[in-house]
Amino acid sequence: MAAPSPTDHKSRKLLGRLSLPESRYIADALRAETVGGVLLLVAAIAALLWANIPAISDSYASVRSFHIGPASLGLDLSLQHWAADGLLAIFFFVAGIELKRELVAGDLRDPKAAALPVIAALCGMAAPALVYALVNVAGNGSMDGWAVPTATDIAFALAVLAVIGTSLPSALRAFLLTLAVVDDLFAILIIAVFFTSEIDFLALGGALVGLVLFWFLLRRGVRGWYVYIPLALVIWGLMYNSGVHATIAGVAMGLMLRCTRREGERTSPGEHIEHLVRPVSAGLAVPLFALFSAGVSLSDEAIAQVFTRPETLGVVLGLVVGKAVGIFGGTWLAARFTKAELNEDLAWPDVLAVASLAGIGFTVSLLIGELAFAGDATLTDEIKAAVLIGSLIAAVIACVLLKLRNRRYRELTEAEERDEDHDGIPDIYEEDKPDYHLRMAKIYEDRAAEHRRKAEKAAAAAPQTAAGSTTEADRPA
Repeated sequence: MAAPSPTDHKSRKLLGRLSLPESRYIADALRAETVGGVLLLVAAIAALLWANIPAISDSYASVRSFHIGPASLGLDLSLQHWAADGLLAIFFFVAGIELKRELVAGDLRDPKAAALPVIAALCGMAAPALVYALVNVAGNGSMDGWAVPTATDIAFALAVLAVIGTSLPSALRAFLLTLAVVDDLFAILIIAVFFTSEIDFLALGGALVGLVLFWFLLRRGVRGWYVYIPLALVIWGLMYNSGVHATIAGVAMGLMLRCTRREGERTSPGEHIEHLVRPVSAGLAVPLFALFSAGVSLSDEAIAQVFTRPETLGVVLGLVVGKAVGIFGGTWLAARFTKAELNEDLAWPDVLAVASLAGIGFTVSLLIGELAFAGDATLTDEIKAAVLIGSLIAAVIACVLLKLRNRRYRELTEAEERDEDHDGIPDIYEEDKPDYHLRMAKIYEDRAAEHRRKAEKAAAAAPQTAAGSTTEADRPA
């Protein structure tokens, strides 16, 4: 497929350079996600070992099915249930803040700039669902799992990048993060709309009242964790008992935070709270969810089932093929019909590599798999195995594609980070400022003067002979 043809000078850049504040925000966010992703990877491996080593596999099932919590409040849940409904609410709270920030201060605030990641994300969710549907129609399987391969796990994807030692340029990192944010938004809508069966309107009404109170306190400028954490717990408990998935409460509270900066503020309240909560989400909540959800049997028979049963095969192909085709195709179509030109530093294979990396659908895919097949424990475990295998295949393909361009990525990353005048601002953002060039001229003049002094000193110390300098005679041939 050919790239979109060049357009006039007024055409926009596709995956162009980020502004400096946006670049720094993306770098900070991805740094935390990378650490969390490595912990997530460790937790997933630990769960698989725990569940597949015969001597200790029984204890895994016993631990994750252990119940704890006040039964009188309807919260006598298993540890696995607490991880999926409780800890993931923290993850979705952070996702809500990210989405709010993108909508009011990030790339999504500009409809033209938002068009690309939104179209790419929508295509990246529709194509896997379509692939799953086609496989299950052909194989006479269940359509209940159509949403499982639609999610992208940004933390796991970044962990893969960290393990293989590949550094993406900021434009590709921002594209991947924005994709994941939009992806999370639609995953939340899918969970809310398609996985809510019976509703307790009294509990739901109580949760909504709590959310209104949460919003009111924020607008009044009330501060103090001792106010908001107890209120958040009450809202979460009421939302859980309402029948709506409890993680929706986390998203709603995250969206209510103010993410725009006022005069004199270094960070907005939303950014400040995200900075505090993200390590808890990435470093504790999501890894614990993985520990209690990723432990599935990976026997030869179970793996064979993944590639022979239509439900599981649909998940694998949805993640590996559907995600890559959907995101790449959506990006290309957006560029083609909006007359945007691809950043000259990048190539279309770079977009394909990121699209393949987005096929790593771990956390939310596991959650949707549990919800979609809640009445069939065997099929639920097979779906989880399919998510793991599909994510692994997508990761391997992405690693190969990214490694082919790693030298170019390293050059672009070094150029983005270079700060020769040591003013704390990368040089690439100052190339149009006269003061920067004057500072660089002074730096080079000082260096030249220093080298002249060293040359004069070396010449004065060199032995003199009647025949003159022996430099030419001593120089190697």
